[in-house]
Amino acid sequence: MTDNTSVLEFINKIKGLVNPNHVVWIDGSESQLEALRKESCQKGELIKLNQEKLPGCYLHRTKVNDVARVEDRTFICTETKDEAGITNNWWAPQAAYKKLFSIAKNSYVGKPMYIIPYSMGPIGSEFSKIGIEITDSIYVVLNMAIMTRVGKKVIEALGNGNDWVRGLHCLCGIDEEQRYICHFPQDNTIISVNSGYGGNVLLGKKCFALRIASYLGKKEKWMAEHMLILGVQSPKGEIKYICAAFPSSCGKTNLAMLIPPEVYREKGYKVWCVGDDIAWLRKGKDGRLWAINPENGFFGVAPGTNSKSNPNALACAMSDTIFTNVVQNLDDNTVWWEGLDKNPPSDAINWKGEKWNGKTAKDKGAHPNSRFTSPAKNCPCISSEFENPQGVPISAIIFGGRRAQTTPLVYESFDWNHGVFVGSIMSSETTAAASGEVGVLRHDPMAMIPFCGYDMGEYFNHWIEIGKELGSKAPKIFNVNWFRTDKSGNFIWPGFGENLRVLEWALKRCENQAEALKTPIGYLPFSKDINLEGLNLAPSDLEDLLNVDNDLWKKEAEEIKSFYKKFESTIPMELTKELKKLLFFL
Repeated sequence: MTDNTSVLEFINKIKGLVNPNHVVWIDGSESQLEALRKESCQKGELIKLNQEKLPGCYLHRTKVNDVARVEDRTFICTETKDEAGITNNWWAPQAAYKKLFSIAKNSYVGKPMYIIPYSMGPIGSEFSKIGIEITDSIYVVLNMAIMTRVGKKVIEALGNGNDWVRGLHCLCGIDEEQRYICHFPQDNTIISVNSGYGGNVLLGKKCFALRIASYLGKKEKWMAEHMLILGVQSPKGEIKYICAAFPSSCGKTNLAMLIPPEVYREKGYKVWCVGDDIAWLRKGKDGRLWAINPENGFFGVAPGTNSKSNPNALACAMSDTIFTNVVQNLDDNTVWWEGLDKNPPSDAINWKGEKWNGKTAKDKGAHPNSRFTSPAKNCPCISSEFENPQGVPISAIIFGGRRAQTTPLVYESFDWNHGVFVGSIMSSETTAAASGEVGVLRHDPMAMIPFCGYDMGEYFNHWIEIGKELGSKAPKIFNVNWFRTDKSGNFIWPGFGENLRVLEWALKRCENQAEALKTPIGYLPFSKDINLEGLNLAPSDLEDLLNVDNDLWKKEAEEIKSFYKKFESTIPMELTKELKKLLFFL
């Protein structure tokens, strides 16, 4: 399918290592993908679901020891440990290659070797990057065909170039003790062994689009961020675009596919989804910051997704979707998960492949990190700019996380550098999207701790440098917290579509159309400027949501000081200055 020397050399090297039965190039044709679906069903890897109710949909179950990203088995392999940074697991490249190749050796014996050429971003866009993933998993092929642009057109766009990311995935024995997800940013290479879970094996996703791309962005002066992209259309028809960063399972997809409250819909407001997870941003010819979504689909968390929380996401999953680790309802061969509705099936099979009665079972039927992989084109609110190779201009950047106390509903940074500080101090409760204990508070700057391919101090400095490049045309930066609780532990803010009320204030601030109160942590809205029309929320509750408790923030500042010590040698002076200012004004 190609005469590209660098591609052929890589393929021949891997072929000699894994020793496949035969080689299959993924050309992107529907006929080839359909044949692979049938083959996967015959092997029992996929289950074809009710095609009347869920056309084009399939179910997959991973092994019970392989259900989430494994941060302790994920490595950045650079020449020096300092280049990887203190927040990453480091492995010397030569040692890593030796170990990985010993595990991968002959792992494809008797199996096909699938070669997937894929583009992150619209094919041919100056934003986009090309990768080639070699895998022995049909599940990976079919998911990559949803999540990225695959096939002949990608190879044509690459031509004879050598600017592409090498990827190797080997299922091996799904041995968790020999599971490694390794990134070689200086070699443009990713290797994943002994996993079949999407977050570890769909190499275009977190591995390429964030860990490798963040390194490339630093080198090439652009940004790869763990951010959604949405457009808010005003009644006048004008659309303003926002990027927002949240840790996984903290409402990112819900916000990306937000449906305006009725009072806003009646006025003509609309919200358009450009992306739900990853944004690549760079300075445009007009001096503003522009963004694309490098992905072509959604890899959403199923539990909690329903017709109220995220009807657009649910609509996405109703066709041409691969479900992973959800419940199979045997009554009609459909799927179910906790939070979908209040009517769990009584005759079902759970995510482990066991008989399950949702009416009586004490254990969950779907894994807390169960997923749906759906084409972006399925989304009812997909933006008309989704395929625009130039991307969309960004007016505001929003950071957020889960904080029961301390952080108010929304505040604006004083300027770009202060905004970088605000992003650097993000902290949130852990979720089931990453293996480990749930509910522990962890610092997660810009929601990038698990995904930055190099030292975080250098990453913060890259943000500072981008701000210098943008100057007065830099987007305004905000922080939000949908998860503040009352004394009984109940969420005060209703969230979901009502979050548009907060976005409206932020966008007005971008246009200098709203006032704000200056506080030690940033600019806060006056309660009168958050529209409560049609919302059953007492003004006193809004006051509580916007309250800044100086005593709590003094403790927070000390915690930040301790966190910053991890990056003492590389953290930008601009951020330590911001911390000193915060301490001074509290």
